[in-house]
Amino acid sequence: MIKGTKLFINALKKENVDKIFGYPGGYAIDIFDELYKDNSIEVILPRHEQALIHEAEGYAKSTGKVGVCLVTSGPGATNLVTGIADANFDSVPLVCFTGQVPLGLIGNDAFQEVDIIGITRPICKYGVTVRDRKDLGRIIKNAFYIAKTGKPGVVVVDLPKDIMLELGENDYPENVDIRGYKPYESVHVGQIKKGISLLKKAKKPLLLAGGGVNLSGANDELREFVEKCNIPVVTTIMGRGAIPTNHPLYVGNIGMHGIYAANKALEDCDLLLSIGTRFNDRITGKTSEFAKNASIVHIDIDASAISRNISVDIPIVADAKTALLKMLEYASKCDCEDFLDEILEYKKKYPLGMKSSILNPEKIIKAINNKIPNRIVTTDVGQHQMWTTQYLEVSRNHELLLSGGLGTMGFGFPAAIGAKIANMDKNVVCITGDGGFQMNIQEIATAVCNEINVIVCIFNNTNLGMVRQWQKLFYGKRYSSTCLRRRKSCGTNCQYAPSMCPPYTPDFVKLAESYGALGMRVTNEVEMNEAFDRALLEQKRPVIIEFMIDSDECVLPMVPGGKMLKDVIMDC
Repeated sequence: MIKGTKLFINALKKENVDKIFGYPGGYAIDIFDELYKDNSIEVILPRHEQALIHEAEGYAKSTGKVGVCLVTSGPGATNLVTGIADANFDSVPLVCFTGQVPLGLIGNDAFQEVDIIGITRPICKYGVTVRDRKDLGRIIKNAFYIAKTGKPGVVVVDLPKDIMLELGENDYPENVDIRGYKPYESVHVGQIKKGISLLKKAKKPLLLAGGGVNLSGANDELREFVEKCNIPVVTTIMGRGAIPTNHPLYVGNIGMHGIYAANKALEDCDLLLSIGTRFNDRITGKTSEFAKNASIVHIDIDASAISRNISVDIPIVADAKTALLKMLEYASKCDCEDFLDEILEYKKKYPLGMKSSILNPEKIIKAINNKIPNRIVTTDVGQHQMWTTQYLEVSRNHELLLSGGLGTMGFGFPAAIGAKIANMDKNVVCITGDGGFQMNIQEIATAVCNEINVIVCIFNNTNLGMVRQWQKLFYGKRYSSTCLRRRKSCGTNCQYAPSMCPPYTPDFVKLAESYGALGMRVTNEVEMNEAFDRALLEQKRPVIIEFMIDSDECVLPMVPGGKMLKDVIMDC
């Protein structure tokens, strides 16, 4: 007979867990005590639970393994909520264990008691409170299975304190049998043949790759398929890297900040073969006009995503890799040379590029391409994220990790820490904004204490840049609550005169140094190159590089929300 805490540790070992992202507290302290006594599973201690779950996301996204979180009850659990929604939106496999008050106190408004399962039920794949010691092993086994199978997602397991201290059998099941949960693991060959038949007839076929291709590890199969068919490829931002961005058949990202040629290809195609995307509003624009000249074949592991936002002609429920392997059996070269030539002309006529001759995001990101090999790049959310998806080269050895569906500021830096902990042999870079970085800035301490070199590139335009861009274009330059230099003494209606603005708070270089990190400020290209060279020399501490960029830089092209893709803004 063993305690529930000991069974918990044994279960993690059976699931090959070697790292937990955890933060202790009163109703999880017994589990942490058992982890201390066992010492075979490394506990990564962050400085905030929201950062903790983003670190687990970075770990999971960069490895394909299930990320594991462990926090206490009450605020420890509720601080995970944003990360749970973020990970579930982006199909990241996580198991989140939360401490809970003893069973007899549940419902009595006990200290640090919350119904975390009720709170997270709409935003996770599955959630359960363990109410009987004999069910503990089975529930943990099911949790890992549910998180990583089918469409991956987040499972929340609530662990009452008395259950974890109760003695019971050391039973951990070898197999899983969950009534009502049978992930679809095959593909309907008849639907595949119908899709291939339409592809062979098409004169203007286009393949749209979403994040599902990257999640399933179907990158090689996708490249082989498009080369065999000789068809152009566009991606969502989550699908970027599904095919190397320097591949001759790759056009670019589509959607709100997609390149002109990619959006034009989508507008003109007569067949759209979409794999692993749910057609969200950021890529469709006005849905009634989306690919209106095309027959649409939609492959997705989630049956509920098919024809939810865009009606399709041939639905195929399958994992991207399973579907592509079957499609390769029937694929052949398409007659679409004229369409490829048209797309190439559009790329030449409307190239992607920033006009500014001073230090700008394009130059910084291209320097990352050139100077930082074997890399994983994470981003926060905002203008810097969109610039990264436009200019960063992504391939098998150069990964990109994003917060896509929820768009969570504060994701990038902790995700980079998690990715680095999982990939010590790689260079890990976080591209962030001065606003987003401050949302989990305390994790500098986590990086320092774990002795890891994460390179943080802060694009400091002294503003919440993406909101400011919308205010500039659509709200008469009324910059409400977006200037991060603003102080109470500035008055009510700022006219934005930089020479009269107060100094920026904080001083990122001094702050980095106070944590024991290396801090640098860059204002020109010479300093930029020197900073990257210096950053690569560090081995055991993070490097914070603050790049001073113009507040008026815009992410272009831009399709206003709800408009057609052809209603593109090319100048700002």
